Amino acid sequence: MRRKFMLFLLCTAVFPATSPALAASAQPPPQRIEITAKRFQFSPSEITIKRGQPVILVLKSLDVAHGLDISGLGVHMKVTPGGTAEEQFTPEKAGDFRGHCVVFCGPRHGSMTFTVHVVD
Repeated sequence: MRRKFMLFLLCTAVFPATSPALAASAQPPPQRIEITAKRFQFSPSEITIKRGQPVILVLKSLDVAHGLDISGLGVHMKVTPGGTAEEQFTPEKAGDFRGHCVVFCGPRHGSMTFTVHVVD
């Protein structure tokens, strides 16, 4: 009996990834989502992501400076003209979250919105 226990300990120390409990606790890699900003829209204008799954938002500007604020998710990004910005976050609650451009980009700046649907 002692021999079997020692063999078990040795196997779990040498091959930890084969342990079902450890493999189940591994977090999936972040989902990468690209968003393009140009006067006066985000493309896509809405996305759907899963609660608890890490996300990397990549914001690209095709023209002037833009920003994206999704306060309910703690996301706040700014991008320079023609530039790119990235932010990683993990949504902790399900729901619909509204974002908007935070850098004045022209007369229809106020209509530049973005929606994130977080599902279970």
